[in-house]
Amino acid sequence: MRRYSIGIDYGTLSGRAVLVDVETGEERASAVYDYPHGVMDECLPDGRRLGPDWALQYPQDYLDVLAHTIPALLRQAGAKPEEVVGVGTDFTACTVLPVKADGTPLCFLPEYAGNPHAYVKLWKHHAAQDQANRLNALAARRGEEWLARYGGKISSEWEFPKLLQIVEEAPELYDAMDSFVEAADWIVWQLTGEPSRNSCTAGYKAIWSKEAGYPSEAFFGELHPKLRHVIREKYACPVTPLGRRAGGLSRAAAALTGLVEGTAVSVGNVDAHVCVPAVKIEGPGKMLAIMGTSTCHMLLGEREKMVPGMCGVVEDGILPGFFGYEAGQSCVGDHFAWFIDNCLPSAYTEEAKSRGMNLHALLREKAEALYPGESGLVALDWWNGNRSVLVDVDLTGLLAGMTLQTRPEEIYRALIEATAYGTRKIVETFRQGGVAVEEFYAAGGISQKDPLTMQIYADVLNMPVHIAGSLQGPALGSAIFAAVAAGRAAGGYDTVAEASRIMGSLKEERYLPDPCRAAIYDRLYEEYTRLHDYFGRGGNEMMKRLKALKAEAARRGRSHE
Repeated sequence: MRRYSIGIDYGTLSGRAVLVDVETGEERASAVYDYPHGVMDECLPDGRRLGPDWALQYPQDYLDVLAHTIPALLRQAGAKPEEVVGVGTDFTACTVLPVKADGTPLCFLPEYAGNPHAYVKLWKHHAAQDQANRLNALAARRGEEWLARYGGKISSEWEFPKLLQIVEEAPELYDAMDSFVEAADWIVWQLTGEPSRNSCTAGYKAIWSKEAGYPSEAFFGELHPKLRHVIREKYACPVTPLGRRAGGLSRAAAALTGLVEGTAVSVGNVDAHVCVPAVKIEGPGKMLAIMGTSTCHMLLGEREKMVPGMCGVVEDGILPGFFGYEAGQSCVGDHFAWFIDNCLPSAYTEEAKSRGMNLHALLREKAEALYPGESGLVALDWWNGNRSVLVDVDLTGLLAGMTLQTRPEEIYRALIEATAYGTRKIVETFRQGGVAVEEFYAAGGISQKDPLTMQIYADVLNMPVHIAGSLQGPALGSAIFAAVAAGRAAGGYDTVAEASRIMGSLKEERYLPDPCRAAIYDRLYEEYTRLHDYFGRGGNEMMKRLKALKAEAARRGRSHE
């Protein structure tokens, strides 16, 4: 009898699932389910308006992913439910929601359905920046040692700024919730019927460490009196290491998915981190960029180093036995989509239609014909703030060098180049911090579908770029962890490294840097760095002043409605 594991990757807009042969690593089936509610950044399902920088989701969409994708996998592959040895999941993070003691999201309850704080706060919910600023100021003033593990700043994307926002803006919801839980852990709860917290999201997003645990009651109490006992009151569930079995599939989840009750379920994980074994990375010096809506950068080290602007360093946070480093960019795929949606003249739309091409393909074709520096443009990739290395969501985008002769494809290429410069800034910062980056790997949709972007990255970084073999790298990674949760006795594996060697996948071809183009990009990167430091390190606070003025104007506008 064949043995399979299932990996489910919960992304920003959809859930992707794969069925993998545990013995060969062959992906036998895949399925995608788009969230019906998508990202709620303008209004709630009832039409209630949201403020600036909000980004919410509806958790029923996550359950619908299970109900649609898992039966589809079994049908495609002709697999039997009893042949599935384990199920693994991963999620965007920090994507977090308030729930009752039985796991019911507050937004499912009629009395809270009209309150935006009752919903899932997506990773790119940036409306808690004020709370993040105050948390960081307090941690610095108190000399909290844990602050250095997060590059000197806690992002507004992470867990406690979002929780503090609820405490301050909807205290009744804070009182009503029994737990504030990552969606990565909530979906495992729905699969097993038992709550759990994984060491990855806890370590990177909730300021937890293997040695010291969470920050002290004194810190939380000074942050807000209601938070003094937050760990005891809202985080009582213990933290479980990655690769462990969270439990077996519950009767309700078995009925929902068509799988066998008791099937092993791995503890939750983060979409980027889980992808590392999917590309066969087993040790230090190899950076993996998971490129999609945003980009997360994963790196392993043998020692703990404090690198400015990193998203975190967590012992055993990615793979057992290593310190796992995380960095990221908040706007990559979103960057390009924004331009397509808002900035193209009708002639380009008509040309794409007449040639049977989508607009991205048309712009890539035109942009590929340009030589580096030909447009005279350089951009800052901050359309959704900066995650690393400045850790500031109040920074905004910039495009310099435009003339009356500037064409759309030149802007499009400049935006691609900007994201590559942002990645180079991350690579250089790690190297300066004593963490080796010797090889570069890429996974995610952009790495698979966009050769122009990947060649630009190779040239900007002046490094070969290795590409993941799977179209669904995070889902494959979750399938690997699912096989480990099952264990060898049940047809899986006993270690992540062992499973990775068999089930992981890399393409043979690589993107190699062109020396001439790399030399030009060195000069352009110098210009990027000047802009980066001027607007991002205090030389000119114009972006923050403009964003504050925008928020003020929006408030005045709403008051006159």
